[in-house]
Amino acid sequence: MAWTWRFETADGAEAAPAVQPEEFTTQGDAESWIGEEWKALLEGGVDQVRLFEDGTEIYAGPMSLHADAEG
Repeated sequence: MAWTWRFETADGAEAAPAVQPEEFTTQGDAESWIGEEWKALLEGGVDQVRLFEDGTEIYAGPMSLHADAEG
């Protein structure tokens, strides 16, 4: 299994990440990486992310990187 992130602007357009990710072998590794890098990604112009497992989206919709969007 391969876990990958898609990086997007607020309007859903694909964005180039400021920090290049690897291909992760577990969901936990992918989520840990985003937890460490989200600020650098946000500063680089990424507003939201989507996690995929072998091409299948894991969450229902994008996850915002903006702190004020967290519930």
